[in-house]
Amino acid sequence: MNNLYNFIKTYEIWIFLLFAPITSAIFVYGVHLHLIPGRLYLHGRFFVLLFLLIGMVKLTRGNAGLKDLFKPMLIWKVPLRWYLFAFFFASSIACLTLYLRSLYLGVDFTDFTLNFSYFSSFYFTFNIILFALVGEVVWVSFAVRELSKIMNPFFASQIVGAVWTLWWIPIVIMNDGVIEDLPIVALMINMMGAAGMCAFIYGKTKSGICVWVLQIMLNSSCLIFPVSPRSDVTTYWAFSIVYFLVMLVFMFYFYGFKNSIKIKIYSQ
Repeated sequence: MNNLYNFIKTYEIWIFLLFAPITSAIFVYGVHLHLIPGRLYLHGRFFVLLFLLIGMVKLTRGNAGLKDLFKPMLIWKVPLRWYLFAFFFASSIACLTLYLRSLYLGVDFTDFTLNFSYFSSFYFTFNIILFALVGEVVWVSFAVRELSKIMNPFFASQIVGAVWTLWWIPIVIMNDGVIEDLPIVALMINMMGAAGMCAFIYGKTKSGICVWVLQIMLNSSCLIFPVSPRSDVTTYWAFSIVYFLVMLVFMFYFYGFKNSIKIKIYSQ
């Protein structure tokens, strides 16, 4: 048992990244087969992921590890400009995408309608906020932070973005509780861009709250602006690519990909 414990503790981050999408697939398939009650699906897919992480951290690091896991959510004293950046970034990318679309199609840039109807429901708005919180704790406060100890933040974020996509794939195939008919490759580009921007914001602020705001606004902007597959699949592709490219600009400008070769299998 000691050998198994030491193995899990040594390769903790890689084991979690392996089992995160596997547990998602098992849970979603269980709902599909009616082995798991459907009423648990909406929140359960996120909480299974969170509980997997909490259980692993509790096992390897104890209560101190759990406190460290949620510690970034207590850091709120950061310059106001970072909150404003996190709040407006995704909507700015949506506007840029729609502007580029208008140039390509030769149509009026302002010829689109904002949709706030989803947010008239408190339950829906609460879920958007809750799911972004789980994503921040799992993928950023833990996964990006741990991988950044052994490699460049850019590569750390891209590994997390790829695994994040794998976690989403069973849900996208189920096509329930997610924006309908998401193209998986475009989703991966979007998730890798999102993970990169989360890593960038976290690297500059160490604040989980700023990352949380960034993710809330990304999820919200995809619904408010006509950039999701519900409006037009091609526009969603463009939005994902633009988000990813802008993330690359920020990463290259502020980090310069220095020490990108510094990659180890585990941290000491």
